[in-house]
Formats: sequence, C-alpha cells, structure tokens
Amino acid sequence: MSVTKAATPRRAPRGEKSERTQASLLAAAREVFAERGFERSTTSEIAQRAGVSEATLFTYFESKRRLCIDVVGRWYDEISIELEEQVPAIAGFEARLRFVIQRHLTHLMGDGIGLCALVLGEGRMVDAEFSGLIAELKRRYTSPFMAALSEARELGEVRGDVPLRLMRDMVYGSMEHVLWDYVTTGTKPSIASTASQLSAMLMAAFSLEPAPARAARRFQSDVLAAVRRLERDAGPAEDAS
Repeated sequence: MSVTKAATPRRAPRGEKSERTQASLLAAAREVFAERGFERSTTSEIAQRAGVSEATLFTYFESKRRLCIDVVGRWYDEISIELEEQVPAIAGFEARLRFVIQRHLTHLMGDGIGLCALVLGEGRMVDAEFSGLIAELKRRYTSPFMAALSEARELGEVRGDVPLRLMRDMVYGSMEHVLWDYVTTGTKPSIASTASQLSAMLMAAFSLEPAPARAARRFQSDVLAAVRRLERDAGPAEDAS
C-alpha cells in the first residue's frame, strides 16, 4: 500500500538532474491526478510513471498534498502568464471578458475531468497550511481581469454602482458552475458557445448601455482588432523606391 506522507522529509536535492527529476514527478502527478483525482491517486503510481522510486518522490515533496498543491500551482502559473501577456493587448472590455472566459474553460477542460475537479476542489480548501498559497495563486490569476475591469470602469464601459470584487465573483462563479456541471455529468459543453453566452449575459449585467449600442461598440471593437491583426501579419511596409 502506498503511503501519503514520508515520516522524515529530507531536503530536496539540487542541480540540473534534480530539476529534471522534479519536473518529471510534477508531469507524472498531473497525469495521475487528471485520470484518478486526488483521493484515488497514489504516490507509488506517480513515482513509477516518473521512473523513480517512491522514496525519491518524498525527497522532493513531503506529502501527496504538497505535490498536489505544486501541480495546481503550475497550472495557475501557466494560465496566469498567458493572461498577463494577452489580456492587455485585446481591445475593448467585452472582448477581454470573452477571452478570459474562453481561456479559463479551455484550460480547465483541456486536461480532463480529473484535473478540473482537482483545481476546483483545491480552490475551496480550508487547510491552514496551504489555503494562503492557493489564495495568492488565485489573486495573481484574476489580476489581469481585475485590471481590465478597473480600466473599463474608468472608461465608462461598465457600471460604477457595483463593487469590482462582486463583478469578478459573478464572472468566476458563473464559470465554476459550468465546470462543476462538466465534472458531475461528464458532458463537455461547447467552449466557444458557452464563452459567448456567458460574456453576453455578464455584459448585460455590467453595462449601462442599451443592447443595440453595446452591439455597435462590439462590432467596432471587432473591426479594430481585425485591422490590427492584418497590420501585424503584413509586417512593415516595404520601401517601393
């Protein structure tokens, strides 16, 4: 039977080989957690997939929970970097909102039900040892959207009588409901359609504009984005002389 915690955790080794071993363990853990969920995963199977002994695993991670938190942390890092780089470059708040929703759903559904349930479940954990770390990961993850929301309010794109925190919770709470439905039923919805519907519904709640004016502004934003893509793809104009 596999144990979930080493009796006396040792300091993790250092060096290039050690970094490769740690990366292999994290990759194997992500696969196993995605397939089996946290409770049914074992450290012995994770170690076997990584090509090391279970004792070696415990030189890098003091417990299965610590390994799980690091897997979830890597997931948050991946999507946080993407959002930090891409959200500011998108024109218009509604387009930014739609992008954030689509990427969130894509990342969480992309690795299967097991990892989706893992990330959602760890996000709700109240374990004193790790709750602060999870909270910090979530703050970084949501900060690009919060910056976009704050900018939209300054520009008059969204209403000013509702706290930004509550608006953020409406966005991520709506997505969490969709994702838990996916986890419990096993039915994967259309990500593009769901992102479009959610963003339209949320914009109706966030915006003071009538629907026709909002649609016209979205069309203008889409045209501007298309022009920017064409200019970027074309590159600098060649000197005809």
